[in-house]
Amino acid sequence: MPLLEPQPGALRPHPSAGHAPSGDRVPDSRADGTPQPLRGDLERLLGPGKVLWKVSDLVRYASDASPYRFVPQVVVLAEDLDDVSAVLSYARGNGRDVVFRAAGTSLNGQAQGEDILVDVRQHWVGTEVLDDEGKRMRILPGTTVFRANAALAPYGRLLGPDPASAIACTVGGVVANNASGMTAGTTRNSYRTVASLTAVLPSGTVVDTAEPDADETLAHAEPALCEGLMALKEEIESDPDLVARIRAKYELKNTNGYRLDAFLDGDSPVSILRGLMVGSEGTLGFLSEVVFDTLPLNRLTSTGLLFFPTLSAAAAAVPLFNEAGALSVELMDGNTLRASVSVQGVPQDWAELPKETTALLVEFRSPDEKAREESERAAREVVSGLDLVAPVPSVTNEFTRDAGTIASYWKARKAFVTAVGGSRPSGTTLITEDFAVPPSRLAEACEALLELQERHGFDAAVAGHAAHGNLHFLLAFDAALPEDVERYAAFMDEFCRLTVERFDGSLKAEHATGRNIAPFLELEWGERATELMWRVKRLFDPEGVLAPRVVLDRDPKAHLRGLKSIPQVEAVADPCIECGFCEPTCPSEDLTTTPRQRIVLRREMMRQAPTSPVNDSLLDSYGYDAVDTCAGDSTCKIACPVGIDTGAMMKDFRHARHSGREERAAARAAKNFAAVERSARLAVAAADQVRKRLRGRNGDLGDRLLEKATAGVRRAVRPDLVPEWLPEIPGAAAKRLPATDRASAAAVYYPACVNRIFGDPDGHEGPSLPEAMVIVSARAGRPVWIPEDVTGTCCATIWHSKGYDSGNALMANRIVEAAWRWTDGGELPLVVDASSCTLGIAHEVVPYLTPANAKLHDRLTVVDSLVWAADELLPRLTVEHRIDSAVLHPTCSMRHLGDEDHLRRVAEACAEEVVVPLDAGCCAFAGDRGMLHKELTLSATAREAEEVNARPYDAYLSANRTCEIGMDFATGGPGYRSVVLELERATRPR
Repeated sequence: MPLLEPQPGALRPHPSAGHAPSGDRVPDSRADGTPQPLRGDLERLLGPGKVLWKVSDLVRYASDASPYRFVPQVVVLAEDLDDVSAVLSYARGNGRDVVFRAAGTSLNGQAQGEDILVDVRQHWVGTEVLDDEGKRMRILPGTTVFRANAALAPYGRLLGPDPASAIACTVGGVVANNASGMTAGTTRNSYRTVASLTAVLPSGTVVDTAEPDADETLAHAEPALCEGLMALKEEIESDPDLVARIRAKYELKNTNGYRLDAFLDGDSPVSILRGLMVGSEGTLGFLSEVVFDTLPLNRLTSTGLLFFPTLSAAAAAVPLFNEAGALSVELMDGNTLRASVSVQGVPQDWAELPKETTALLVEFRSPDEKAREESERAAREVVSGLDLVAPVPSVTNEFTRDAGTIASYWKARKAFVTAVGGSRPSGTTLITEDFAVPPSRLAEACEALLELQERHGFDAAVAGHAAHGNLHFLLAFDAALPEDVERYAAFMDEFCRLTVERFDGSLKAEHATGRNIAPFLELEWGERATELMWRVKRLFDPEGVLAPRVVLDRDPKAHLRGLKSIPQVEAVADPCIECGFCEPTCPSEDLTTTPRQRIVLRREMMRQAPTSPVNDSLLDSYGYDAVDTCAGDSTCKIACPVGIDTGAMMKDFRHARHSGREERAAARAAKNFAAVERSARLAVAAADQVRKRLRGRNGDLGDRLLEKATAGVRRAVRPDLVPEWLPEIPGAAAKRLPATDRASAAAVYYPACVNRIFGDPDGHEGPSLPEAMVIVSARAGRPVWIPEDVTGTCCATIWHSKGYDSGNALMANRIVEAAWRWTDGGELPLVVDASSCTLGIAHEVVPYLTPANAKLHDRLTVVDSLVWAADELLPRLTVEHRIDSAVLHPTCSMRHLGDEDHLRRVAEACAEEVVVPLDAGCCAFAGDRGMLHKELTLSATAREAEEVNARPYDAYLSANRTCEIGMDFATGGPGYRSVVLELERATRPR
């Protein structure tokens, strides 16, 4: 047994008294995961690495952003078209069904299946601009909309669809659901802007609609499909009333059912197929790639957040802004505005807004300054005739060009679902619905909806794309209570009738039919059109292999099946609505679990009896999959609209697993950190000598011996505590820090312990980082002073990230007391040369300080070396030597601190070309976690490393030593170093 064995049983939930297992818990019979022969069949067919079968895998894929929960029998990680075709063939031959899942941000259960679930996100990421002007882009389905737009930005182009979940939702899902968003309306959505697509049909036939001979090829492979499509086209076109009805239905935003206008817009089987695949929700085939016609970005923006006394007054202003040329007009009612205060950056006085207050977020985008001035003139003309109110001090009712202010407006609007959902009563399930009515009847529809919600006992909240008559609303209820489910069912019946019979509206404007509206499809479309949709499904999928019950379902209560209970979990995670916004930022996304999945698994533990076989199995996996492989970088908190910090929860779990012996050892290490630091530096120096002596004669023998030695210690002590040797680990730092003068110092310079232990990368010539900081600061006339007693102090992140509370508290208070003394009570700024340590001292130590030290901390000014270099040094320096190119790695700590722009500013002073990889993210090295679990760093950096290695650069820059080591490990060791080193070199006098 390891010397310091964790206590996994400490993570076992302890429900409150009287707790009974939930009715929708995973049954004990599924504790062993995927049954045979299914598991064995798929492993033989695809290879074991592509088949996820543990019950923890099945549970984490069972939830998405919808109110539904269906546990699959197996999850397949499809890598290519061959895998997809093989799974479809297996399903057809064995009477099974298949659901494709990418980001899992869909709101109506489209990404959930009860049999074979195929993950088409991880291995399906990539973009290709197809012309010099960026007017067309080929995109793989697992690519997020945000990532695709980032690649288009240099061309001044973007995609037409712009859903609020763009940071997380994937292009495949957007096209499959015909999701639109704030500006897309009916003219910029996927149906209108997809130039071509490649689809894998249930039969395995692959159709590229862009191929010149696509119709001929399809006719040869699928004659019955081609004949059937053309027969349906002829039948529809022979009925003038049906044609008129179809055209009328798509004058509004409408994603309910299949796109019947594809038969009117297409003139051949392939062109009809292209139209039908958009919005088909994975029920007709798999979209393996899509080519978009892109749109002008129009970078010049003017945006106003305007407040009205009533909903009716706001709705009346919508057509005026439409006529003035606004690209988007977004509505938020009073309850939405008040709930938005949970979003960081939203003024807190919005909580005091009267219930009747309604806001419109209006945006104009222009290609040039002349057009922007004309848009602003038109906007002012509209505003001058409006009855606006300013019920709280933060309301200004003005249009602005300021990018930061505009971003804050949109953050509040896009967080509608998560902000309102996050404030729902604990333990309730969230339903998100959207519908559309003629824009002229917007106010009437809003008022009718609010009255209906209140009458059925739901808290009313409405927001939406007012320019297009598209409204969204949320319902929260306890799916474990039959009476709550009955109340929800009664509401849905009346809501659907209201929308169709009173407004002739669309029951699904942009979220697609899904499971929630499938029973009401015929109510909206009528018997004739609905039967046509069933015939379309049978043409494409005669054996019913793909996504049964997602779009078409004759069961009138199908929308009540699979509703998930939401058991209460740890307070930090309890507001989670499982939206998935956090997932693209998570370093372990492609390795083990994501923040959402960590919470989903925890909720399943709470559904179970504490000692059930399922709980035992979940706990067996949770230690590594969730706790150990969490980088603890908390970028999930940044991505989450309500700031859920799953990283903090995992640190709490690490603490819970510690034995008393382990906690005491960590506290002793903190108390005696000066000796620990010296020992660590000596160990690194000794290892470096061994490596260098053996490397020259025996290649990498030295590294192999060191890896073997550390592996033995890891087994003896505990793998999650003892770092593994990596060849990219640099040599030791110098024994002594540079001598400096206190009297003339403009700042106190604190070299972080990582820079006191590790030296610069192999091959670096010139001063060390501490020397460079001293030199370049003096050169700028802003000299710094290094205290003589820094040894033995630390930012406390080492203990904080591992969940050692006593050691963390000891070191947190020690560094604050020392910094107070060094800076003369906060008179001088404290400059820190590692971004993670800056974050630690500036923010993360605060909860662990004594009341007296908290007061001292309030007086300190903690400055990252990046900020010091950009704001204090760069304006006072002359750049003498510029390199041609540099690639940057912004760290997760920089994101928390808001310092990424400072890294770029310093780098741009030193290099002619500065590149931040589109796939840059947390390297997951996380202090030493990359040495504890190197597979985590390799997974987290895979796409960024591929992008970096695609071409050479003259410099590889960051500002955190362990992250630089991690990026060297990921990229093969080009020599990442601090941007301060490059600034010193660039400003050396000739």
